[in-house]
Amino acid sequence: MAQTNAIGRRKTSTARVYIKPGKGEIKINNRTFTDYFPLLSHQNVVMQPLTVTETEGKFDIVVTVRGGGYTGQAGAVQLGIARALDKFDGENHGKLKHDDLLTRDDRMVERKKYGRPKARKRFQFSKR
Repeated sequence: MAQTNAIGRRKTSTARVYIKPGKGEIKINNRTFTDYFPLLSHQNVVMQPLTVTETEGKFDIVVTVRGGGYTGQAGAVQLGIARALDKFDGENHGKLKHDDLLTRDDRMVERKKYGRPKARKRFQFSKR
């Protein structure tokens, strides 16, 4: 009964994912998967690595996710599951890579600059 773990990150979210062969139960922060991500779009993002590798219902997944909002957390969980599946069975690597599920999305929020209201926005210019 081998257990595999991996870390996924997206925006400011970090997800620690633990997978082991089982009945297909997914727990996120000690809550059920559908309870934690009520939106179907977020559920689809999280399930994508399992769908691609055709392993739905074959693994019990326990996730601890922190930071960010729901979209960032869903992306972090997705990457964590994909990395864990890749580590568990190397034959999944090609399928996951083909669907771009092993790539860390490195886009972050740009910092606010001094003398400006936001990162790039400027105050209204007045000639006179």
